[in-house]
Amino acid sequence: MTKEQQLLLLLEQLMPLMQRLKLWQAHPPEEKALQSAEPFALDTLTPEQWLQWIFLPKMSALIGQDMPFPTGFSITPYFEECWKEQGEYVPLIILLKSIDEVCA
Repeated sequence: MTKEQQLLLLLEQLMPLMQRLKLWQAHPPEEKALQSAEPFALDTLTPEQWLQWIFLPKMSALIGQDMPFPTGFSITPYFEECWKEQGEYVPLIILLKSIDEVCA
C-alpha cells in the first residue's frame, strides 16, 4: 500500500470518528473565519473546525488531484495540548498521530 493510499484510509476515518465524538459540524463557519493566516486558524476556529473545514478538504483535494501531499509536519502536539482535558478524544489524537506518521 502506498503512502497516499494509507493517508486516504486515515482521512476517511476522520469524519466518522469526529461524528461519534460529536465534533462534526453540519454548517461551515463564516468564510472570514476560514481565511485566517494563523497556524491552525487558532484566532478564528476551534481545533475541530480546523480539522473539518481546512485540513480534511485540503488533504483530500491534494489526493483527489493526484498532487503530492505535504510531508514533514506534525499536527498531533497541537491537538494533544488543546484536548489534554478531554480523555474521550484520545482515539482522535491516535488517528492524528497516524496521519503524522504517514506524512513524516
